[in-house]
Amino acid sequence: MKRSQELIQEESHYFAPAGRIPYYPLVIDHAHGSTLTDVDGNEYLDLLTSASALNVGHTPEPIVNAIIAQVKKMIHYTPAYMYHEPLVHLAKKMCEITPGDFEKRVIFGLTGSDANDALIKFARGYTGRPYIISFVNAYHGSTYGSISMSAISQNMRRKIGPLLPGFYHIPFPDSYRGMYGSAEPNTVEEYLAPLKEMLATYVPPEEVAAVVIETLQGDGGLLQPVDGYFEALQQLCKEHGILFCVDDTQQGLGRTGTWCSLEHWHLDPDLVVYGKSLAAGLPLSALVGRKEIMESLDRPAHIFTTGANPVCCAAALATLQYMEDNDLLAESTRKGKIAHDRMEHWRERFDCVGDVRGLGLSLGVDIVADKKAKTKDPHAALVICNRAYEKGVVMIAFAGSVLRFQPPLTITDEELNKALDVIEETLTEWQDGRLADYEVDGQGW
Repeated sequence: MKRSQELIQEESHYFAPAGRIPYYPLVIDHAHGSTLTDVDGNEYLDLLTSASALNVGHTPEPIVNAIIAQVKKMIHYTPAYMYHEPLVHLAKKMCEITPGDFEKRVIFGLTGSDANDALIKFARGYTGRPYIISFVNAYHGSTYGSISMSAISQNMRRKIGPLLPGFYHIPFPDSYRGMYGSAEPNTVEEYLAPLKEMLATYVPPEEVAAVVIETLQGDGGLLQPVDGYFEALQQLCKEHGILFCVDDTQQGLGRTGTWCSLEHWHLDPDLVVYGKSLAAGLPLSALVGRKEIMESLDRPAHIFTTGANPVCCAAALATLQYMEDNDLLAESTRKGKIAHDRMEHWRERFDCVGDVRGLGLSLGVDIVADKKAKTKDPHAALVICNRAYEKGVVMIAFAGSVLRFQPPLTITDEELNKALDVIEETLTEWQDGRLADYEVDGQGW
């Protein structure tokens, strides 16, 4: 028996199934750059980057050195009571890279989930209003607050209710499919209509604290909004004194080619959530916002014993410096264009490729059974991912039918083209009917 199979069998006796979404029997031993190596010595190109938590790739030397140097000095002392230098420098840097020509403040946590909980707290605390509006198919995390703000998976909600009160969800302005099962996208006004009706009938706008967006709806399928929607939504928020907030846990920090993904729309958010890739894989999150909002709560309204750990802060500072030194924002844009241009040919060539969308190196390929009806094909998407895995490329399908293409921003052009070659070969095999015998039951969301 392979070492990977032995370990997976052993783990099944101890690890609770709620903690993983199953895809492949991949037990990773080590990883460098864009390459994963399993415990049996097999190598894979990584197009998932630990759910976009490793934008700078695996084990970049300057970041590893910064972590080691900080560990040798001090592993932890809680910022809940005391101070340390890496936090000071990181707090300044986070305020500098977040858009908005106004004074900002930041607070740190451990993961995007708790940063979204912070957003809920500060939005309610500052406005004195109870309600939060987010989107259908939004994913904001796994704590009670972030689950309550999410609307993507029944399995996240079953058996744990009641969830937190005060959350409402509206349709995401999908530029590929429309609302309520329509194959055609709606207009900006049509997408805004459910929110306007809500505010006019059963949710008083003066009681809404915040609207929270994902610029690309990540786990919802990397959905891209129709042009003009976010601008109109922010204007509506301003009219009613509602905070306009962005959860950039997945799309921020260079993933789309900017520090904050809302920069693509030239809009300034009131609050921004960062997480995942902030500390190159170590647990760290941040909420950055307008000074007056972030100073609206009294101590100790949002503290964690191990939040803003000095090792994590040192890793984050080294990560942001590494991104600047290697021009990774521009590289994300450049490499994303290479991939997107190649994928556009797939839409023309393959019957199963219905849509290609995204920004920078955050791209989704929507696999369909019928191009005109835009019918999702989850089976085909999982088969394509499994076949690519057999060929040494790791990616997943989510949101029913979408191939998630989020490699490290540091991926080389040669590796990028190799990965695209493998996916293209696999799509050809599917088109030609050579993958009909694949079994993929039990995989995915």
